[in-house]
Amino acid sequence: MKSTPPRRRRLSRRPARRRKKPPQTPAEGEGDPEFIKRQDQKRSDLDDQLKEYITEWRKQRSKEEDELKKLKEKQAKRKVTRAEEEQKMAQRKKEEEERRVREAEEKKQREIEEKRMRLEEAEKKRQAMLQAMKDKDKKGPNFTIAKKDAGLGLSSAAMERNKTKEQLEEEKKISLSFRIKPLAIEGFGEAKLREKAQELWELIVKLETEKYDLEERQKRQDYDLKELKERQKQQLRHKALKKGLDPEALTGKYPPKIQVASKYERRVDTRSYDDKKKLFEGGWDEISKDSNEKIWNEKKEQYTGRQKSKLPKWFGERPGKKAGEPETPEGEEDAKADEDIVEDDEEVEEEVVEEEDEEAEEDEEEEEEEEEEVEEEEEEEEEEEEEEEEEEE
Repeated sequence: MKSTPPRRRRLSRRPARRRKKPPQTPAEGEGDPEFIKRQDQKRSDLDDQLKEYITEWRKQRSKEEDELKKLKEKQAKRKVTRAEEEQKMAQRKKEEEERRVREAEEKKQREIEEKRMRLEEAEKKRQAMLQAMKDKDKKGPNFTIAKKDAGLGLSSAAMERNKTKEQLEEEKKISLSFRIKPLAIEGFGEAKLREKAQELWELIVKLETEKYDLEERQKRQDYDLKELKERQKQQLRHKALKKGLDPEALTGKYPPKIQVASKYERRVDTRSYDDKKKLFEGGWDEISKDSNEKIWNEKKEQYTGRQKSKLPKWFGERPGKKAGEPETPEGEEDAKADEDIVEDDEEVEEEVVEEEDEEAEEDEEEEEEEEEEVEEEEEEEEEEEEEEEEEEE
């Protein structure tokens, strides 16, 4: 296919129209030299004013630049001084921390040394006491009562129990450090080593004999304590019997409950616990039964002793009589009335018996509830005792 060339726009052969300029009016004073001078003067004044503004702005800018430069220099100096101060502060803190650690270490060392001295004194006293016991073989009580410390309010045994494992290990190390002396056997010959071994053997024998003596003494003390406890139990039993209590009332872990008498009575309740317990083991049923029986007998006597009023005799025909029936004799009416009275009494007795049965059932239910409450209280007491034993252990 042949490509068609683009069409060219036809140029109009008409001549272009020229726009007419507006007529120029001559400016006022255009040719006046005074006017021109005034205009030049105004321009020069404006140039001078602009130069003054520019110079003033440059001066202000230079002042601001100087101030900014001073502030930057001041800031740089302040950063340097602050860095130096922080370095000094860090150094001071480091020295303070080192001093605190050193003081804590010194305090710990002093405490260890004091404890060591105390243990050494205690060991010396113990050795002196053992030596005195060996020297004097006196007879007497094999036990002593340790007094409590007045300052702390705790006994030595309580203080020992309150110590941590680390403290106990530390004390053990300190005590072993001066009890077990190091063996200085460097450079010893065979004879000297034999002498040293013999000396150590004699020391072992001595310590074993002391251990055996202490074990026997402990056994004797345990027996004495057992005997004392038994004597104390006997005394407490006699004391309880004198007070009218159960023999085992004062020998238990807890003291007996206080016997509270009624505020309307002047007599103290001296009944034993077993006697009081029987009141709740069916005794109330018997008491209620006896009281009901007594009330019943009184009511029965009152009822039987009442004045009986007979009905007036009927001289006419008996009501309800059928034709051909014989007439009722005079005594039969009284017998029928007595039978009716007996039947009424039997009905009243049955009602009373039913009421008694209902009361007995209610009493039994109350007793069962009381027994359940007592069992729950006993279980709670047993749990409390077990918890206390665990805490003591």
